[in-house]
Amino acid sequence: MPPVLVSLAAFGAAEVSRHGQPWFARLASEAGADGVEVRGELLRDDDLHEELALLAPFTSVYSEPIGLWTAEGELDTGALERALTRAKALGAPRIKMSIGGWHTAESRYSLGDLAGILSAAKVELLIENDQTESAGTLDALQAFFASADSAGLDLGMTFDMGNWHFVGECPLRAAEALAPRVRYVHCKGVQRQPAKWVAVPMTQSQAPWRAVLRALPANVPHAIEYPLAGDDLLAVTRDEIAHIRLLRAPAS
Repeated sequence: MPPVLVSLAAFGAAEVSRHGQPWFARLASEAGADGVEVRGELLRDDDLHEELALLAPFTSVYSEPIGLWTAEGELDTGALERALTRAKALGAPRIKMSIGGWHTAESRYSLGDLAGILSAAKVELLIENDQTESAGTLDALQAFFASADSAGLDLGMTFDMGNWHFVGECPLRAAEALAPRVRYVHCKGVQRQPAKWVAVPMTQSQAPWRAVLRALPANVPHAIEYPLAGDDLLAVTRDEIAHIRLLRAPAS
């Protein structure tokens, strides 16, 4: 049975700001999660060291909000080093980042630098499809992975099921193309609102989420990254974790 995690962003930025990520990490653990994804954008800068220490017993993945490459196509070593430092403090074996402003022609020369930093850190980097044209389309990601392969980098992927819709891409086509690279799945449904797509539980999704899940590996960690809310938040979270487990259980 693959590990089922909860991305702490699923509880909503306002609520996390009010209670703190450690409070929700404990709730997710009590609900049966195998771990949590700590979000860099939701950490409290006023007492970062203490917050990281409180989160460490629960953390499986650290998510860095800044992309690996700047808009100018330069490797953002500051963002990468920050992610690795926080992952070390959390005891997290994996970090998750997007490729940001990667440009095949200019940025590929810094892949050697990336390989050196990752080798020294001994933390796995997973590349996520985000909601931007430069780092969230199938063409952009395939071009990046081809360059990474040529440079001898073995990089896996965080496949966010919902983000493809934000850039006008077909998630099923992406799943079929990228499945061999996927080492972590962000479970997320989507609905179309008048001005934008919004994340929703998969059972409320307008997307073919069952087909997408079938196209992805079942034996990798899966994280809930759709909104978790309700009067009995513990029960809601427990039910959604059980739902993911049921969906990915081996066929008898």
